Amino acid sequence: MKIKKTKLLWLALVLTIAFTACTSKTDKEEKPPLVALEDFFKNSDKTGWQISPDGEYVSYRSNYHKHMNVFVRKISDTVGIPVTFDTVRTIFQYQWKGNRILYLQDVGGDENFQLFSVSIDGKDQKALTPFPKVRTGILNDLRYVPGKEKEILITLNKRDSRYFDPYSINIETGELKELYKNDKNFENWYTDHNGVIRLATKTDGVNITLYHRATEADPFDSILTTSYKETFAPNFFTFDNKNIYVTSNIGRDKTVVAEYDLAARKEVKVLYANNEYDVDGLSYSPKRKVLESAYYTSWKGEQHFLDKEAESDYNKMKEKFKGYEISIYGNNNDEDKFIVWTGNDKMPAKFYFYDKKTGETKYLATSRPWLKEEDMATMKPIEYKSRDGLTIHGYLTLPKGVDPKNLPVIVNPHGGPWARDGWGFNNEVQFLANRGYAVLQMNFRGSTGYGKDFWLKGSKEWGRKMQDDITDGVNWLIKEGIADKKRVAIYGGSYGGYATLAGVAFTPDLYACAVDYVGVSNMFTFMNTIPPYWEPFKKQMYELVGDPSKDSAMLAEVSPALHVGNIKAPLFIAQGANDPRVNKAESDQVVEALKKRGVAVEYMVKNDEGHGFANENNRIDFYKAMEKFFDKHLSGKPAEQKKQ
Repeated sequence: MKIKKTKLLWLALVLTIAFTACTSKTDKEEKPPLVALEDFFKNSDKTGWQISPDGEYVSYRSNYHKHMNVFVRKISDTVGIPVTFDTVRTIFQYQWKGNRILYLQDVGGDENFQLFSVSIDGKDQKALTPFPKVRTGILNDLRYVPGKEKEILITLNKRDSRYFDPYSINIETGELKELYKNDKNFENWYTDHNGVIRLATKTDGVNITLYHRATEADPFDSILTTSYKETFAPNFFTFDNKNIYVTSNIGRDKTVVAEYDLAARKEVKVLYANNEYDVDGLSYSPKRKVLESAYYTSWKGEQHFLDKEAESDYNKMKEKFKGYEISIYGNNNDEDKFIVWTGNDKMPAKFYFYDKKTGETKYLATSRPWLKEEDMATMKPIEYKSRDGLTIHGYLTLPKGVDPKNLPVIVNPHGGPWARDGWGFNNEVQFLANRGYAVLQMNFRGSTGYGKDFWLKGSKEWGRKMQDDITDGVNWLIKEGIADKKRVAIYGGSYGGYATLAGVAFTPDLYACAVDYVGVSNMFTFMNTIPPYWEPFKKQMYELVGDPSKDSAMLAEVSPALHVGNIKAPLFIAQGANDPRVNKAESDQVVEALKKRGVAVEYMVKNDEGHGFANENNRIDFYKAMEKFFDKHLSGKPAEQKKQ
């Protein structure tokens, strides 16, 4: 979308919220029917559409024995066949390489992904990296490199669990060739358009150094060192393979996309900057060798076009799918066949096939066809002030057909925490709104997308000012008359789970109940159990979160597990037994301490899951338990109805 957000437009949106909150009963929407829980959380029907490089086939993920597997069909057909047959765990990551499908899969959520390859008829499956406790990553699929039709580049931490070595691998035979023995302890690798590794980065935990080599035969030479506080992220090489396009905030608050001269070692051109938001990156056409757009997130995803042809295609689709956001992606090598994604806050996704030569769009599938758009609630952008004067942006979803006054509210802080919430269909939020709860999401300080300064304001503020921003959002809702102060709950996952525990431990009178999903509870045990490949970034973690030695008093102060004596709100905790990021002990210690005190706590552990529940039956179990928990302790029913 070629529209630059302005403060005036944002103010108009905020005023719209205020107006909506005050609308009379006569303006109220019809209350929707109660939608079955399973309809929100069972696996999608068909999603993750891609086109084969030759443009003859489409692929997608769909159900096979209650797990998402990859299906393939000719574009001219209407029914696909499964080509993967995993009956233990859902497949999330897959892609084409020539006429084969590649996919990554872990064991029980341990995130040690292995690479598999299979032909498009589902035969000749190969386990390409069957190495236990080793994590595989795809570095470059070499899709556009002549002579590399059966080869891709991958990374493995097989030699040293802390660091990844780059390899080439034959996708049919599994033959591995080491490209560089990573005894220099580089963290990331970047290739040019010929598939040659030309850049690498290394960190001492706080500072990040970029290394470059002109050819594969040359040694790496350091060209730039930045603090972790600065962003300098290579996107890809210029089309002549001389310079690089980067996302950078060096010397500025907001990240921009720019061209960086490797020989002169300096930024030579800013391609796009936004005064209010970080720019996330660039898209380009490999065939036409042109930059297409810069993209960023305001209150929703946006684009600034750099190419008239890409902009024309976008505008054609925007006109065809009025009222919806769109994305054109997943093309074949000739770039004349595409997938078009459409969606909004009330519709999960619809997928179309777009033939650029004829201009035809053909409907492919709806990811959740059983959900009706008219039954879903509107997600509205909001903003409020923190107690120290920061503007906090977020989203408020009000239950449809209910007066927005004295509502039960579920506060839903995002994970990360160095991430952000965005606008769009969210099955958790829609489920809760359908049950009569208002849902508040906020991008507290430390969230990304709003510039360096806003992000760094979250340094060493876990459980402190970051938590205050969440509390201030609750108080804002109460002051506006939207929230019933006696019926406010908090629910989050990962860092959001930490914020949940911090909420009930440090502001025990604010919340009626809480749900913690794979959340951190003890800053000391958390730091000791992070995956080995996070080790190089430990110093950075110490600066952003706290040093267990130097900041021990502060970390003890903000560790909910050490303050369970304050918790009095009923608590429900869910945990994956194989979680490599937030170890099961994080949840165990809170549950044990609360049980000793006689505080109500429900505990769900899934032995075949990691950092979040991937399998359909586990997800549905979790949300059923959550629904009962909120109905018991919060209840979306009006007070007069409860008395009856």
